[in-house]
Amino acid sequence: MNLTPAAQAALDAFAHTPGWEQRARLLMQWGERLEPLSEEERCEANRVHGCESTVWLVPGHIGGALHFRAGSDARLLRGLLALLLLRVNGLTADELSEVDVADWFAQLGLARQLSSSRSNGLNAVLQRIRALATEASL
Repeated sequence: MNLTPAAQAALDAFAHTPGWEQRARLLMQWGERLEPLSEEERCEANRVHGCESTVWLVPGHIGGALHFRAGSDARLLRGLLALLLLRVNGLTADELSEVDVADWFAQLGLARQLSSSRSNGLNAVLQRIRALATEASL
């Protein structure tokens, strides 16, 4: 599957970052790029269930394409969310059905650092994105 330019840029950045400490720093830098959510957006309706940490997901559109924003109180998770959003924003509901979270983070060189609970949480976020995309295309 083709990557968006933003997802390709992330892949390139992580490919040139050796070692976990440097990748962790880069991951947190990507998390700082997330657009902050307002207090109103940090509500129960936008909360993703299935994550140990609190995660909010806000759907929207940019130029007719689906575009999601997300937030979390957990710093490392914000970076993971930023990278997941780079991978899925702008995709159609059909394209979203083909996204493999584990494969994406393996390509980034981050798979070994994903605990099973983080991996499950990111899959819960992806499932919520897919559900919202399906609702939007009805």
